[in-house]
Amino acid sequence: MTGLTSMAEDRLAELETLVRRDTESGRYWGAAIKIARHGETVLDLSIGHADEARTQPLRTDSVFSVFSITKAFINVLTLRSIELGRLQLTTKMSDIIPEFSGAPRDQATIFHFLTHTTGMPGVWEPTPGWFMEELQDGVDGVIKHIHGAVEPGTRCDYAPMANHALLAEVLRRTDPKGRDIQDILVEDLWEPLGMVDTYLGIRPHMRERHVVPDMRDTIPITSPSRSVPGDYGLYEAERNGVTWAGGASTTGDLQRFMEMLRRGGTLDGARILSPQTVKLATRVWTGDLPNELYKTVALRNGYAVPPAAIGLGFNVRGDGIFVTQLGNLTSPATFGNYGAGTGLIWVDPETDITFIGLSAGLLSQAENIARYQQISDIVAGAAN
Repeated sequence: MTGLTSMAEDRLAELETLVRRDTESGRYWGAAIKIARHGETVLDLSIGHADEARTQPLRTDSVFSVFSITKAFINVLTLRSIELGRLQLTTKMSDIIPEFSGAPRDQATIFHFLTHTTGMPGVWEPTPGWFMEELQDGVDGVIKHIHGAVEPGTRCDYAPMANHALLAEVLRRTDPKGRDIQDILVEDLWEPLGMVDTYLGIRPHMRERHVVPDMRDTIPITSPSRSVPGDYGLYEAERNGVTWAGGASTTGDLQRFMEMLRRGGTLDGARILSPQTVKLATRVWTGDLPNELYKTVALRNGYAVPPAAIGLGFNVRGDGIFVTQLGNLTSPATFGNYGAGTGLIWVDPETDITFIGLSAGLLSQAENIARYQQISDIVAGAAN
């Protein structure tokens, strides 16, 4: 089956109706959604607006600040570096960054960083109001202020910033060309994949289409910039080094990224990863451990605590029925990443579906999970 014949059109229409109803009611301001089946786009949708005042209609090529989806780019480049022999999953972070010292955190390996099992608590910012606009700012903050609480591997604490500041610094320090992290991302990932609207910051050609994020009190920190005023100036700056949350992209670019993963690491002749690495990275490595961040969300909202189900940097659907952004009708092998209150990307290898969703007007963690669980189940249920 190809094209729309591979998906039930009436079910996709239900998805559009749901998003339109949500945006018209003010649940969020707008959304852009792109879905592919067997590599062919079956839905390319934009509904609503970029802002509460409804002055900027969303477009299918609108540029969103994607927050933690940024981590997925660092994850993939870390795996690529392992394939190139620059480091191993068993390499200790302290072997590459000696300043990252002190027990027990100095025993944490690249594997622990990718699986969020370093033993460090999930900290949003090292100190209140800390400038983290450049990679070095984040690295310095983690080294100085975020210490190990338990032995690596014994607890899964999703790291909002620490892990991917240090993983990016690993990429920088082990790069044979001595490039900065922005150039590594562009030259080794985004350019090969034809991702022309993706960057750490808002390049001039992206600015007119940029959806300035409306935090709506959903993020527990500010994100100031040295070049743009305001509490969240970071997300409007032309350039940043925030490798854990500073990325901007479109549904089209993110579809290319996820299609590369769906195809086993290669897209249009550009090989980023091997099929074996993709397979290894998209299986669950956290066992029965809960994700402490979402354990809190579950307990606060009165539903069962789900397993963390984290691979080598990817969230995995896994077995069982529980509250999850990845839905319950998707296959256990479904994997992807999310961005705080706004975005979700996933691939279901069994049904061969690629899903990209980005929205304007951030939702709380619980509300965002509920929203995307509903959407993901509609998408999975639309497969013929």
